[in-house]
Amino acid sequence: MKRSELHQHNARQYINGRWETGATTGVRRNPSDTTEVVSEYARADRRQAERAVRAAADAFPAWSHSTAQRRADALDAIGSEILARQDELGLLVAREQGRPLPDAVAEAQRAGQLFKYFAGEALRAHGETLASARPGVQVDVTREAVGVVALVTPWSSPLAVPARKIAAALAFGNSVVFKPSERVPACGWMLAEIVSRAALPAGAFNLLMGSGRELGAALVEGSAVDAISFTGSGAVGARVTQAAAKRRARVQLETGGQNALVVMADAELERAVECAVQGAYACSGQRCTASSRLIVEAPIYDAFVARLRQRMAALRVGHALEKGVAVGPVIDDAQLARNLEWVRAAREEGAELVHGGEALERPSPGYYMSPALLLALPGHKAARAEVFGPVACVLQAQDYGHALALANDSTNGLCAGICTRSLAHATHFRRHARVGTTLVNLPTSAEDYHVPSGGRRAGGDGARAQGRQAAEFFTLLKTNYVQA
Repeated sequence: MKRSELHQHNARQYINGRWETGATTGVRRNPSDTTEVVSEYARADRRQAERAVRAAADAFPAWSHSTAQRRADALDAIGSEILARQDELGLLVAREQGRPLPDAVAEAQRAGQLFKYFAGEALRAHGETLASARPGVQVDVTREAVGVVALVTPWSSPLAVPARKIAAALAFGNSVVFKPSERVPACGWMLAEIVSRAALPAGAFNLLMGSGRELGAALVEGSAVDAISFTGSGAVGARVTQAAAKRRARVQLETGGQNALVVMADAELERAVECAVQGAYACSGQRCTASSRLIVEAPIYDAFVARLRQRMAALRVGHALEKGVAVGPVIDDAQLARNLEWVRAAREEGAELVHGGEALERPSPGYYMSPALLLALPGHKAARAEVFGPVACVLQAQDYGHALALANDSTNGLCAGICTRSLAHATHFRRHARVGTTLVNLPTSAEDYHVPSGGRRAGGDGARAQGRQAAEFFTLLKTNYVQA
């Protein structure tokens, strides 16, 4: 498809089974080419948010008591349509979020796989029968839907993160109010448009687009919202937790990470460098699993830095739709300014910039920067906070014990990786890294769609997302006694 043939999306709210406009209108431009408008979208107000919540509450009894087969069929149909349209959806992700097209199509494919997976989970009802301590009594432990769940999702993964939340919530019989990031409204709308054709009861699924400040408050504070699943910044996540705690709504948080990749002296150098490049700079480093701290054992520190610089110099930065582009633009001008300021502050603090970290011009106006590599010390801010951009720092470790300590020296605990040929080091690292996910000889972003995902400490809170463990958040346990 030629760029001149790309069309603009006009996105609207979806409330109680109907499409409607909003109080105001927003515009989203292509970060690879800011002259191109990707979507004009309706922005909902608090009144619409309250109506969406009421619709979800009204739909909950019928949907939660629907058969597992009905829920499975609906989710399977959604997954099938996403997979059939993955190229179209990937193109939209590339245009709206800036992810290079092959990665964007992979994002769409993952979203389809998530719906397919949870279609199966709808049929795999989790429960157990226990022997009672009393004669003639039967005890069953079953799971039931929580109720109305508000799903607030980020711009960094505009299809896959919403998919895993929506699919899990619907699979177990919950009704949904979905609020995507205002930076990716067309992706949220397109996903909702597919869901809207899945024969759900009116109100079982609702879409709200607009200000997180206004809509978020309505969802978090709304007495009819039983649970909130939020993926985004730690600061906002803390406010969500505080507001929900006042009325004892359950909360699931995914709030990023300052993830480490440990490279031991015995690692295969080329594999370690590739793990670092993919983990730190793919998707412009704009994902919570990015490797922003590269912890390298002293004997290969110089060789690793030299080879990584060579590999980074070969990375092509450009328009997300151009063939061969490895790093697309960052999401918008505010993020670009933040990234560049981060690099400047890191250098001022004493970190050495050995590659990149500069704004770039390309034939189309966009938010481009060269991937940055810093040599830092453990006390530097660059080694202690999340940038959420194509910026990584290298720390030198004296030995394995020092490397592990540096990896664990973070307030976040989402994921961590290690590159090594030592089974002893790999085994010890898997056991002692204080994170939700470990990876050995893989990029930190290499996660599957059917296994649990989530962090510890400031990296997340509540039950895990994905996998069968998603039931821990989206269902409630009930113990049932029967006298024979």
